[in-house]
Amino acid sequence: MNKPIPIRSRAVTPSPIFLAVVAVAIGGGVIAWNAELDSVAAHVGVITMVVFGWIVSVCLHEFAHAYTAWKAGDHEVQMRGYLTLNPLKYSHPLLSIGLPVLFIAMGGIGLPGGAVYVRSGLFDAKTQRRISLAGPVVNAACAVVLLAIVRIFGETASHPVFWFGLAFLGFLQVTATLLNLLPIPGLDGYGAIEPSLSPQTRRSLDQYKGFGLVALMALLFVPQLNAAFFDAVYWFYELSGVPSLWSRYGAFLTQFWR
Repeated sequence: MNKPIPIRSRAVTPSPIFLAVVAVAIGGGVIAWNAELDSVAAHVGVITMVVFGWIVSVCLHEFAHAYTAWKAGDHEVQMRGYLTLNPLKYSHPLLSIGLPVLFIAMGGIGLPGGAVYVRSGLFDAKTQRRISLAGPVVNAACAVVLLAIVRIFGETASHPVFWFGLAFLGFLQVTATLLNLLPIPGLDGYGAIEPSLSPQTRRSLDQYKGFGLVALMALLFVPQLNAAFFDAVYWFYELSGVPSLWSRYGAFLTQFWR
């Protein structure tokens, strides 16, 4: 007879590692706030704020999946540590954190990172879709909040390094939202439509879920697809009223070798 899984009254318990990541991101922001343009401190501050800020958003994205599943009845996510926001709990540290951070440091895009495993068999189609879309909703919310702050308070005459870095972090959230919504096996967009597919189609596509990130990177190297994707990103980004040039300056500042 299976024993019931013990559920703590306080399910959400942010880990010290997550809190440390938040602290480092804030520290990078402080450095960027006080840095002069074209200084070493500008590069150090922005890359620290952006990279660790990105890791925070990855944790929030995966936490959203896990928390939505937990509320729907999959309490094993708590036992796996998914409700601690610990980045080390979300799949492989290299593929989930290392590779996306490398792309960001190169002034690139916010690749989807991390993964939580939920017992999808427990849920109906509507709940599965809600769980899959919870992560991209968090990225979209992060984009709105960050770009709204930049739009309302940002100015080039005061602390431009900080505002350029924050604009780039907002830009990365837009890219992450759109990338995660693509209907590629292994990504959240596919997870949202998967319940609508026939059992035969789902079984045939299951074998490709582990290659979703590789397929995504390959598609982005196709010039026409790359151009179409970034046209869409900048269209959504510019709805905020923040100049696209600010995000480009922020991307330049993350390139620590410049």
